Amino acid sequence: MSQPFHWPVRVYWEDTDAGGIVFYANYLKFFERARTEWLRSLGLEQQRLREQTGGVFVVSETALRYQRPARLDDLLQVSARVTELGRATLTLHQEARLWPPQPSQAAAHEPTVAELLCEATIRIGWVDAATLRPLRLPPALVHLLNQS
Repeated sequence: MSQPFHWPVRVYWEDTDAGGIVFYANYLKFFERARTEWLRSLGLEQQRLREQTGGVFVVSETALRYQRPARLDDLLQVSARVTELGRATLTLHQEARLWPPQPSQAAAHEPTVAELLCEATIRIGWVDAATLRPLRLPPALVHLLNQS
């Protein structure tokens, strides 16, 4: 539906577990940061949206698939792309890839691709900030999301 938005994330000590790899739940934090920066790139700040509309985004569903671990000091490219826009929800596909891409081992003529570490489908609802009840997405917001 939309073009992917990309955001760089460096893996710090605080992101890793005792084994030196990214703790599995921290990918959700990486994905949250990328979604927030994607909204900022569209000129949308979440606090301002709340003040102007009385609504906020909340995560209502997640599904993650882990392919390979990220490690301390790795640089990741985290992406966010809207795949479905409903009346009160949006669904995004998100990926965390090792950056920069490594040369392909298969053949010299194949393009270089950043290695997929984790991918997710995340559903976000738009709710009234005071009651947390679902609201229709504001038309101006829908228009902006459709253009992204």
